[in-house]
Amino acid sequence: MNRIACLLVSAFLLSGGAAFAQGELDAYRYSQTDLNGTARYLSMGGAFGALGGDISAMSSNPAGLGIYRSSEVVTTLSLSSIKTKSDWKGSKVDASKTKFNFDNIAYVGYFPTGNDEGLVGWNVGFSYNRIKNFNRNYRLSGFQDYSLADYAAAKASYVDTDKNGDWFGVAENDMPPFNQINSESNLAYNNLGGVWLPALAYQSGMIGANKKDANDDMYHSTFAEWDEANNTWYPDSRPDFSDLEVNERGAIDQYDFSFATNISNLVFLGATVSVTDLNYRMSSRYTEEFDYTDGTTDHIFWDNELKTDGTGYSFNLGAIVRPSDYLRLGVAYNSPVWYKLTDTYFGSAETVNGNFDPAKANGATPSNPNPYTEYRLRTADKWIFSVAGIIGQTALISLDYELGNYKYMKLSDWDGYEFEDLNKKLIQKDFGLAHTIKLGAEVKVTPQFAVRAGANWRMSPMKKEFRDGAFEVFPAGTVAHYTLDKGTTSYSVGLGYRFTPNFYMDLACVYRQYKEDAYTFSKVIVEDNNGSRMLVDSDAIGLKTNTTQVALTLGYKF
Repeated sequence: MNRIACLLVSAFLLSGGAAFAQGELDAYRYSQTDLNGTARYLSMGGAFGALGGDISAMSSNPAGLGIYRSSEVVTTLSLSSIKTKSDWKGSKVDASKTKFNFDNIAYVGYFPTGNDEGLVGWNVGFSYNRIKNFNRNYRLSGFQDYSLADYAAAKASYVDTDKNGDWFGVAENDMPPFNQINSESNLAYNNLGGVWLPALAYQSGMIGANKKDANDDMYHSTFAEWDEANNTWYPDSRPDFSDLEVNERGAIDQYDFSFATNISNLVFLGATVSVTDLNYRMSSRYTEEFDYTDGTTDHIFWDNELKTDGTGYSFNLGAIVRPSDYLRLGVAYNSPVWYKLTDTYFGSAETVNGNFDPAKANGATPSNPNPYTEYRLRTADKWIFSVAGIIGQTALISLDYELGNYKYMKLSDWDGYEFEDLNKKLIQKDFGLAHTIKLGAEVKVTPQFAVRAGANWRMSPMKKEFRDGAFEVFPAGTVAHYTLDKGTTSYSVGLGYRFTPNFYMDLACVYRQYKEDAYTFSKVIVEDNNGSRMLVDSDAIGLKTNTTQVALTLGYKF
């Protein structure tokens, strides 16, 4: 538990200036990519590291560009149905969303040298690819033992945790004025600190100092009750119903510029430089209900918006060796993406509580203009090792193994100064290696018609204790909810048909399941003079995102 105590301190110290808004889950969210590309690439599970000959290889192993023996233009359209299913102690809720996407367009130029040995030819490629879709809706509904108000009170009371005396996190004089919307004349908001969530909770009447005696310097939920007989507070603030609705949208788009060479039809080398454009939008509403025997009901309403925009750059290097006509071996290195990002936050809250006057209280973070923070992110890098078997002109099978290193994701300020405590005490301890296996096969039924199948298995890079919810998590701004990755599995099938020697069409259908545990807010654990103790606990809610994607690729060779 020493980790928890020092991290609570670190979270407070890191909360000033631009650092307040970013956490390890933000770094992870923007480091992930989807299985996406041409229909042929999708239908074979993305296992093209040693095969090449597909424009999607430009963003994984660019040596595959050297396999081309003609120039080509290609584009892909897709239709995705995204369905989410949550299970909160038996309370199950489904949500769905359908999205049409323009996934890629690319050009490959082939320039033969006329040689049979040595440099046989060289290729250039330019492509646009959508490498990540954030689009989905999900909803969580159920019952839990603690309220968001309990969480906010604990965060307000224990921001600066130590063993030597004062546990009071945020002075009441520093809190925004109660029931005043968008009030910025206070330290909590002006400092852009990590106390934004408890500040909004105080402003909206969810928590208060509630001092019943001179020795009580703690915040408490306004839904808790004071035990006069025992001179203490007791947790009678369990909500009778909790509900969270989340809408996510946006994408990561990548623009690739590639070069590859063919040496004696035995060795193929390639390099790609990429420019990446990222936009992410999240809106959420969290609601709690408190039902009483007299028939009245109190409520908490908690709304958030998060916008992230930015650009980045990266590079890929790769090689393919062809030791025989039926065997190809590939290796590639994909660098991290170096991003410059801007986050914008807005949060608002309303409390309906018949125990205080007025019965309704509201609060909101500063919104004119919206508070924003600028920072840098270095994502994970990865190695790809591949093998492919070719059976004449009739069949092939391919296997890729990807090793991604999420331990060295890094967050830094706009000037490049690393958030050392965040990177070393959180990211490096909570993340490790991500293992991905891709398997694909193709059979040509006729010279014009091909059938394909593939599979893709990706393990979560989160370490087991963190993935299982053992530690406190520090979300951004006034956002309390988050998810923890449990891994992804994809299965795919596809068809290909060549209408003429030049014109072809590919079709793919991909089923993808992404498993997570969702939390409406984090647990809070502190270590005091008497040892560690848990102030607030939260439920792990099973969340599955099932995506069915149909992709159509049209290509022309010349």
